Amino acid sequence: MNKPDMERHHTSETRTQRNNAVVQRRRRRSKSYRLSYRSGLGATDSRLGWSPALTARRLNTSRKAPGLSNVTEAVDPGQLALLVQTEWQLWYVTPLHQFRHTQLKSYSRQLSAFIAAGKQQGLGVEVEGLQTTFGVSFSLVQGMTQSDEDAESVLVQIHSKPLFARQDEPQKPVWSGWLTCINGNPDYLHSLPKDFVCLPLFGCSGADALSALVKSWFQQSFDCCFGPLEISHTSLQWLMALWTNCHAESSIQHLKMIWTLPAAPPLQVTYTVDPEDAWELWRSVRKEKKKGKRGGGEEAGVENYIDIKEVTRFMQGLKSHFYRHFRLDLSAGSLNQVSTALGSAKYSGRMKISNSRYMITTLTLLTECALLKMPI
Repeated sequence: MNKPDMERHHTSETRTQRNNAVVQRRRRRSKSYRLSYRSGLGATDSRLGWSPALTARRLNTSRKAPGLSNVTEAVDPGQLALLVQTEWQLWYVTPLHQFRHTQLKSYSRQLSAFIAAGKQQGLGVEVEGLQTTFGVSFSLVQGMTQSDEDAESVLVQIHSKPLFARQDEPQKPVWSGWLTCINGNPDYLHSLPKDFVCLPLFGCSGADALSALVKSWFQQSFDCCFGPLEISHTSLQWLMALWTNCHAESSIQHLKMIWTLPAAPPLQVTYTVDPEDAWELWRSVRKEKKKGKRGGGEEAGVENYIDIKEVTRFMQGLKSHFYRHFRLDLSAGSLNQVSTALGSAKYSGRMKISNSRYMITTLTLLTECALLKMPI
């Protein structure tokens, strides 16, 4: 295992009568949504009745081991390249009211007009200091769904063009975002009223001002809410284990972790593990599980699933090795970032998928995280 690198880091405004009327209508829609949404999450005070759905509100303790998926053949190559070559900021999104996949062309025009209106109201959306016009395109990302309950993923792209550019000058992509649901909880999805479409995971890349406008348009058009999706300590550990499990088929090349330890100022520790060392540790954890299952009639399918106990043992092995060499207990700190050749993830919600063959496994975990982050 490689030695770690350590470093210290340290209006109110009056509204017109017309605007008030719009706000009142929106509040009535929001109230109706909240009643429907609470019913989907199992609230007993809803007029739609009780539904079990996501009452546990915690990550699954067992999940299917990563396998090669057919997305490289099923998804448009241009869309796939964008998904795996970009670092995304993740958000969760509550279900969309009366969203229709058949109306994407209309949504493109509406969002373009919304951005133009935002500029006229003084929001000052500019790209690279140039006054620009914006074009918006909504498109389906077909081939991503993994179950009948999953809604088709949607890609949103914004292109810009200088206001006084030549007519034949091509537009420049300046912002991208997508909404998806991969292997969403079937009980929850079935519990939603028919007028709601669930695409709980939202990733965006581009200017913050454009991200804010896009989210604002979705909120006003589909009565939904956005919230930042932090990738928890446990979810980061799951990603490490799932990616390491793929090493025999696709080399992870490295296993890198960034920890923050309590100190004054906080101590940041970068811990990089040789891929073969990480793989041998993971294999030993998996073998231990197989031994424990022998004789119990449960051998079939043991290797197809990974449980949280294996993830915990894997992490404990990595931390124990680190402590033996450097006398620093990583358990006292927090895991902030993990990365391999298959992808990287940060606690702050920054995510990059670097290998499309295993992206479904990653997106399944992130969909689960998004569903659990939604407020009741």
